[in-house]
This record gives sequence, structure tokens and C-alpha cells, in this order.
Amino acid sequence: MVKALKASVVVVDDDSMMREMLKLILRSESYSVVGEASNGQDAITLCEKLAPNLVLLDINMPKMDGLQALDEIRRASPESMVIMVSADATMDRVSEAVKKGAAGFVVKPLNAATVLDRIAICLKSKK
Repeated sequence: MVKALKASVVVVDDDSMMREMLKLILRSESYSVVGEASNGQDAITLCEKLAPNLVLLDINMPKMDGLQALDEIRRASPESMVIMVSADATMDRVSEAVKKGAAGFVVKPLNAATVLDRIAICLKSKK
């Protein structure tokens, strides 16, 4: 029996290995990874075009960091929920992300169960 695909997701991280890890975690639970980007500028373009249900967004990236991109993604695709994914989880960073509209925060190094729990909580809160 084929599982029905869950929410559509865009994965944004400048580290290609981290993107691959996130995609594996997402696909293990039948989330549909519809796009990926390595910087904030490309993430904004993808979100405008794809309007995903969810964006997993790193903070520290070249060209435009995740906190700057968060503002633009929220404007470009207001229905998309954004979960920040970063090793930089200071109270200031988390607080700033939440103020800018992030629906959640996942700390690196990643734990698959934690990532999936955060996603489930965020998506349930939207219903």
C-alpha cells in the first residue's frame, strides 16, 4: 500500500549534507520535499513559486541569512509555516525568529524524532 504524501516542504541550508539529511528524515514520514535552496535569496524565490506548507530554514547562510529571509518568505508565502533549523540556538536568536514569525525551532545536530515532532506540532497548530 502506498502512503499518501503529507505536507509539502522546502528545505533551506547552505550545507548540502544537512539538506540531504533533512530530506531523508522528511521522506521517511512521507512528507513531499518540493524544493531546496542553499541561501535565503533562493529560498524566497522558491517559496513565492511553490507556496509550500512548510519551510525548514537554516539561520547562518551566505548571500542572505535565514532571519533576513524569514521576513521575505512570510510576505511571499504567508500560508507557509517556517521552522528554523540551526546550531545557533541562543535565546536572542530563538526570540528573534519567533518575533519574525517562525513557527518553531530545531537545534543542530539533528535528531530525526525531534525534527518530526516539531513538524507535527507546527502543522497541527495550523489546522
